[in-house]
Amino acid sequence: MGPSSSRRWALKAQAVMWRNLMDIGMHLHMLAPPAAPSPSFSISISSKLASKPGKIPLHFYVPESYNSDETTQTKRVFPVVINFHGGGFTIGRATDDARWARAVVHYADAIVVSVDYRLAPEHPFPIAIEDGVDATLYLIEHAEELKIDPHRIAYSGFSAGGNMSFSVPIRLAEEYRIRKTKRDAGSSTGSTGPAVTQEGTVIAISSWYPSIDYTNTRDERRKTNVRSDKDLPKFFTNLFDSSYLYPVNGVDLKSPWLSPGIAPSEMIKDLPENIVLYTCEWDELCAEADRFHHRLVNDFGKKVVYKKVMGVTHAFDKTPNPLHWDPKIETMYRDACRELRTVFYGSSSDGALEEAVAEGKEGQQATVTTRMEDIKFPSSQDSLATVGSKYQEPVAGSTK
Repeated sequence: MGPSSSRRWALKAQAVMWRNLMDIGMHLHMLAPPAAPSPSFSISISSKLASKPGKIPLHFYVPESYNSDETTQTKRVFPVVINFHGGGFTIGRATDDARWARAVVHYADAIVVSVDYRLAPEHPFPIAIEDGVDATLYLIEHAEELKIDPHRIAYSGFSAGGNMSFSVPIRLAEEYRIRKTKRDAGSSTGSTGPAVTQEGTVIAISSWYPSIDYTNTRDERRKTNVRSDKDLPKFFTNLFDSSYLYPVNGVDLKSPWLSPGIAPSEMIKDLPENIVLYTCEWDELCAEADRFHHRLVNDFGKKVVYKKVMGVTHAFDKTPNPLHWDPKIETMYRDACRELRTVFYGSSSDGALEEAVAEGKEGQQATVTTRMEDIKFPSSQDSLATVGSKYQEPVAGSTK
């Protein structure tokens, strides 16, 4: 066994250990009342894009009404939120975001599909991104049987999953372009190109404390944190980067599938108009999200709800406390889901949604209102409060 193989074996051993420890922490996180839900059902699909074949489990969380129309003539279809968990592309599971999934189902009346993408170091970049695209293509191609509206798709994700909430739609758009080019080339030569792929429509993203610019070193990222004592532990970030960015010096850190925050303009234009972005004040990833937010709004005219949660660290919503699920976090989840609901149904109000469903017009859509808020994360005796808010308009002379 050479030095490189020994290093990869050691990384895998570390990753497995931390996966097991994270499983314990997330189990405790799920226990706090009300307990987190289990998936409504799960399936496993085969990967197609990645160079290394494998299986991709998909976990579905569905509204109560999902099975209530089995005997009716009109089959209702639901918007879908495709979710990616966090863990530095190295640890974590798709079920880690079960509380978020319940919030989306309840407040946005949407299906959630949480993707168990394959992890590094066994599956380094870009396999996670390709698994996310494979999952999306599968859901679109099987939309009718899964009761999914392929033209009301949103992505969500946390940390590394937040990266995927941007990089997967960028890679998806590229996949559509690649397939079209091959079909056109086949037509011109008289040969048969790849089959026409049914295309869906991504209309929103909800991203939580994402990592979106790997051209910044970890030291550079840490220098931007206003509380250096709250940084992500170095043993974690070293494990994550060594596992995912492989081979060493062989990964283009500017790749839009790795660093979507600095993706070329033509790719950013392809992102959906509606974006909900939450960051953490005491987080080394906050500064790059700030920059990306301004780019989305000022350069491309995207509708962005940007909320910075003050006084919290990275992954503040995943604390392993088996006794207490913080209602303030539930409030944030609810507010983010109401933005998605507005996009999916044209309104966040219950009455408007019920009326739209009754009239078969639930496909109506709307946009979020661009704005910035700093959210105070209060002590347990306080209520959730906004400590700063302003309407964010594109700066004069910006392009869209």
